Amino acid sequence: MSPARVRKVPMRQCAVCGAARAKRELLRVVRSPEGVVTVDDGGRAAGRGVYVCASADCLTQGARGRRLGQRLEADIPVAVRDELLRRAQAAV
Repeated sequence: MSPARVRKVPMRQCAVCGAARAKRELLRVVRSPEGVVTVDDGGRAAGRGVYVCASADCLTQGARGRRLGQRLEADIPVAVRDELLRRAQAAV
């Protein structure tokens, strides 16, 4: 018999703090081809995506700072900022 195959864990880098983490531990924010910026809960939406740690610090900095907008090459709408801040409060 052959040994069990070890699956490689996909790693992504947080756009705010730069920490490399497993993809499942991060939250994805995506800009669709139409230019709409949303929080992607499923992690499979089409478009340019960036990942953010699910920690309160990174979510708060991501919502208030400009890094996410720069990485997505789009302005972050107020609704997405509010969603990130809501998740930051829930993470505490």
